[in-house]
Amino acid sequence: MYLPSHFNESRLEVLHDLIERNPLGILFTNSKGEMDANHIPFLLDTKQGTLGVLHCHVARANPVWQNAANGDEVLVVFRAADAYITPTWYPTKHETQRQVPTWNYMVAHAYGQIRIRDDERYVRAIVARLTRIHEATRETPWKMTHAPRDYIDALVKAIVGIEIEVTRLTGKSKLGQDDGAPDMRGAGLGLKAQGDILIGDAMIARADIDVQS
Repeated sequence: MYLPSHFNESRLEVLHDLIERNPLGILFTNSKGEMDANHIPFLLDTKQGTLGVLHCHVARANPVWQNAANGDEVLVVFRAADAYITPTWYPTKHETQRQVPTWNYMVAHAYGQIRIRDDERYVRAIVARLTRIHEATRETPWKMTHAPRDYIDALVKAIVGIEIEVTRLTGKSKLGQDDGAPDMRGAGLGLKAQGDILIGDAMIARADIDVQS
């Protein structure tokens, strides 16, 4: 990933939070001479390994778990938010006309070694943990025990687990740092006005940091 220093996000806690809040990652593999990409919800265990361990499951019919060999290096990309930035939001545009559109975003790239876990106990545990996490805010959380046991057993047998120990974690927050605090704030307010709250807030917060420094 092209990563100018002013867009670099290296704080581990920030990258972990980005992944946990945006768990649908894109798993990129390059096995047997073929590139592949799969969109998969991941569970990040921050207490495992140095940088964390990613856990997920895929359909047994998905060839990714058979094509990838244990120990292969893979990449998982997580995206927090992105938005088109119109130059009409920049105060300097109205002063100099020297601004153009751009696209801002916040992403994390997790590199690691894949391990296939064709293990019913592992798969059942990961499904249970993912369910607890994503049902936690509901008034009446769904539990695996709510479905017939034989039905769950059959579904568990139809999926395969994947574990990825993260060996390198890079982040990029392209928030207009090269445009200066007034333009960052102006674009951030414009984004929030149209409903892009997350990235708008991030741009305003970054503008405030630049002003203070």
